[in-house]
Amino acid sequence: MRKLAAGNWKMNGTGADLAEVAALRAAHPSPAVDILICPPATLLSRLSQAAGPAIASGGQDCHAAASGAHTGDISAAMLIDAGASYVILGHSERRADHRETDAVVAAKCQAAWAAGLTAVVCVGETEAQRDAGQTLGAIGAQLAGSIPEGAGPDTLVVAYEPVWAIGTGRVPSPEQIAEVHDFLRAELTARLGPRTASGIRLLYGGSVKPDNAAGIFAVSNVDGALVGGASLKAADFSAIVTALEDAPV
Repeated sequence: MRKLAAGNWKMNGTGADLAEVAALRAAHPSPAVDILICPPATLLSRLSQAAGPAIASGGQDCHAAASGAHTGDISAAMLIDAGASYVILGHSERRADHRETDAVVAAKCQAAWAAGLTAVVCVGETEAQRDAGQTLGAIGAQLAGSIPEGAGPDTLVVAYEPVWAIGTGRVPSPEQIAEVHDFLRAELTARLGPRTASGIRLLYGGSVKPDNAAGIFAVSNVDGALVGGASLKAADFSAIVTALEDAPV
């Protein structure tokens, strides 16, 4: 399994910011891990060209339909056409801001697979759910409901993003991260079998920065990170990539 450092630019970035991609590419011409950047849709085609073969590009969402009267939406095939090989699905901001349910995420996941994209499916608990002792129950329900049948290492990445840690600077303890990632691996193993489940990469996301990345990557069953703000600057994201390259196998 090659580990994965994924950057989610969210609603940030213009053409001028592609210079950061060029700098990241120069810093990691032959990375020992996979690198992925998911920019706004307006930049996807240009970023795919600027990134070169060492950096993959992806979308931040896709529609469940292949085409049709869905103003403002983007299909999985359109992402492929723009150079994407991945798509983020079920991010907590989509679940909260756009009321996306597990069923909606699963339908989008099927569409992504049909087009040839690898889906990065996000799960995570709110602060209220954690305080109520519902973390594993909430995450287990999201995992079961958001991932269709037929998942495998080439089609699925799972990202654990505690909602209360995204953009707040707060990071769960190593023990808390390990509890969730070990749980995710066990749930995938029970559903898919040990051989398939062992190859699916589990990412941690939520205020990952250069100064905490090494500690996060030392946690069991953490196979990389889904990085938000720190992925916007080449220097910060490069340091995270390097920490992942240096992490224990």
